[in-house]
Order: sequence, then structure tokens, then C-alpha cells
Amino acid sequence: MQQTAHSSTSELAIRGVLEARSAALKAKNAEDFVAHYATDVVTYDLAPPLQNLGPDVRDTAGWEAWFATWDGPIVEDLSAFSVTVAESDDIAFSHGLVNLQGDKIGEGPQSLWFRSTWCLRQIDGTWMITHEHNSTPFYMDGSHRAATDLVP
Repeated sequence: MQQTAHSSTSELAIRGVLEARSAALKAKNAEDFVAHYATDVVTYDLAPPLQNLGPDVRDTAGWEAWFATWDGPIVEDLSAFSVTVAESDDIAFSHGLVNLQGDKIGEGPQSLWFRSTWCLRQIDGTWMITHEHNSTPFYMDGSHRAATDLVP
């Protein structure tokens, strides 16, 4: 796809959305964190259940409860991800590897690499996350154990 000035502007805006989401995660600010999700968002996350829908994803109480299990900031490194904007300039996707780091209460320092894909749509002129998929591979040796020890 040929890069246009408009799609370059959209790519910068999308990167800004994802970076603002990460900043809200780091600050453990649930309200700012969920503000980047569309009301009809669908997510497939690392933790159960298999699927989360808009109201559950945007529930700040759930995020605040999870944030409370961390001591200090939760850092999400999004340095190696790509953004592709559709020619219509109203739909885009981003994907890459994410490193989540922080100190989990009672467990100590954590560092987890996983795969993320975000789909975004312009809604009333604002890029919103409409789909998010996070995953880790699993060992296919019969153990079905998540391969959380992998690093790029």
C-alpha cells in the first residue's frame, strides 16, 4: 500500500492512542486506560475468559482491581510494533511484540513478552480500539504450558 500524507497522519495518531493507553497503564489510571476502547470493543486477552466485550473491557473497577495487584508502575514496551492504515483511512491495525514489566505484589519483578494485535476505527474523528488480541504461544509437547519464558 502506498503511504499518503493522510495515512501518515493517521499512523501518528494511532501510535499516539497506543502510547497514551500505555501511559495510562503505567500510571494505573483506569479511566484514561479504558477511554481508548470503543464501546463495542471485543478483546481476547491473556487472562480468562476467552472473550471480553465492551462493557466488561471498559469497566474501570475491574482494571483498578488488577492495578492494585502491582506495586508501582506497570510498564508496557511497544517499541517494535507496526501500524497499517486502510486506504479508506477509517480502519487500521497494529501488531507487534509487547514486553510487560513491573513488580507484582507477593511475586516480585515480572517481565513477560507476548504478542498483541489492535484493530482501530475512526469514530466521530477519533481513533478508537475496537479489537485487541493478546497471546502467548504454548508448548506443544503435551504439557500445554504457556511459553512465557520466550524473549525476542
